[in-house]
Amino acid sequence: MEFVHIPVMLDEVIEGLNIKENGIYVDCTVGGGGHSFEIAKRLGSGHLYAFDRDEEAIQKSTETLAPFSEKVTIIKSNFKDASSILRSLGVEKIDGFLIDLGVSSHQIDEGERGFSFVHDGPLDMRMDRSDNSLTARDIVNNFSYEDLMKIFYSYGEEEFSKNIAKKIVEQREKKPIETTFELRDIIESSLPKKVVFSRGGASKKVFQALRIYVNGELEGLDKVLEELISLLNAGGRGCVLTFHSLEDRIVKNVFKLYSTDCICPPKTPICICGHKASVKLVNRKPIVASEEEQKRNSRSTSAKLRIVEKLAEKS
Repeated sequence: MEFVHIPVMLDEVIEGLNIKENGIYVDCTVGGGGHSFEIAKRLGSGHLYAFDRDEEAIQKSTETLAPFSEKVTIIKSNFKDASSILRSLGVEKIDGFLIDLGVSSHQIDEGERGFSFVHDGPLDMRMDRSDNSLTARDIVNNFSYEDLMKIFYSYGEEEFSKNIAKKIVEQREKKPIETTFELRDIIESSLPKKVVFSRGGASKKVFQALRIYVNGELEGLDKVLEELISLLNAGGRGCVLTFHSLEDRIVKNVFKLYSTDCICPPKTPICICGHKASVKLVNRKPIVASEEEQKRNSRSTSAKLRIVEKLAEKS
């Protein structure tokens, strides 16, 4: 299948990065290269470092960004290692970073990847298929009832997690659960009929939970944000696109912490923490996609864009 990915809030992201021609930029999740193409197009003597752990994304973005090969370095790696990799390449400071935490259209639409309850395929969900790590099939067939329930509730905010976990355990005793459609049918049979018909995709929450757990999407997200903020030059900007409340809460809290001076308890008479803000919030409320974009690209409907700008160090 052809790798297709429509970049979400492209204009808003490019405006938010406030790109300098001679700047150093990092696209932490290059995907098909849509955002990176527009960043690279605006660079003169600057450079772009683009990361992704999906081999197919690396191949596609390499093609997309071929016209800018002299000023783009594409790296196959989890973006959570970006800071150490950049330093190993001699990059001590950057002028902007972008993290797009969404799953690409290609990953969702290709049944073989196992991300989708719309397209049948093996229960995989690994973003990096080159390693032999845990798959969604492993979790569904081997994890205990208690662990399944906890994953569905914690990472999918699924209010029927108990019913679904119980039904999965019952079904896998008869035969292993192998495909996305098998899992989808089990989930739907665990829910009240009115919920199945009222939800836009009754299985969405469980599939989200499994994907997050398989790929460790929330683990260390706060740490990598802190590391990237520390790399920013004064005036440099960080843009993060989130697609569900769990990751957005992490981004919001990190940005709030780093944009706040004193973090002493409210009743402390004088500041004793010595904490100083290192960024300012460019947008206090998250930017959302326009109505036009939401109609054109349904995957933008849940997107939120948060932007910070690095402050000059106070002497």
